[in-house]
Amino acid sequence: MSEGAVFITTRWSVVLTAGEKGSDEATSALAELCRGYWYPLYAYVRRKGYSREEAQDLTQEFFSRVLERNYFGMADRRRGRFRTFLLASLEHFLAKEWNRAHRLKRGGGRVFISWEAEEADSRYELEGADEWSPARLFDRRWALTVLEEAMAALQAEHETDGRLSFFQALRPWISGDDPGSSYAELARHVGMTDGALRVAVHRLRRRYGELVRAEIAKGVDRPEDVEEEVRHLFAALG
Repeated sequence: MSEGAVFITTRWSVVLTAGEKGSDEATSALAELCRGYWYPLYAYVRRKGYSREEAQDLTQEFFSRVLERNYFGMADRRRGRFRTFLLASLEHFLAKEWNRAHRLKRGGGRVFISWEAEEADSRYELEGADEWSPARLFDRRWALTVLEEAMAALQAEHETDGRLSFFQALRPWISGDDPGSSYAELARHVGMTDGALRVAVHRLRRRYGELVRAEIAKGVDRPEDVEEEVRHLFAALG
């Protein structure tokens, strides 16, 4: 897919504009974006000092309003990137509408995100670095979510092509995890020469980078903003 095609179909301003007309496709696209952001926002709310139960209720109710009440109906592309606009909207929700949301009985609200409460809390307990601000934690989780989504897309491509085992063997060399073996050992394992393996890894890393940029493109309005977001991603991880 060309860069232009990516922006025509996924940029958030188009999704939100179409959403004002009640488009099922736009609602589905927005729901996909929101599902990618549920944990960064949940972690943000937790770091703001809310309990596990409060954070679950608030995150669920926030997304319910996003999707069911056209919460972004007045969105202006000049307000910034999707992640920053989403976070600002959450801040408004927390500041202005907490009391009304809190009156919902636990279990009585509509559940938008299908999650396991223990899983969400377990992930949060692993965050560490309590001195990080809620915003910094959100940015880090956003960055990691982008990488996870891109890696999942890369895996899906290889599964479709019937090359899942090959991808799984090379994945540590792409993700930066400890591969636990040398190029020579891996080359023997996958039946390739050392040189051919290095070329394959290089191509996978390049494709991974393309998918990272495609994922980032879903949250910006202009193609020229992608590289700035890539820099922000690396800064958030650092």
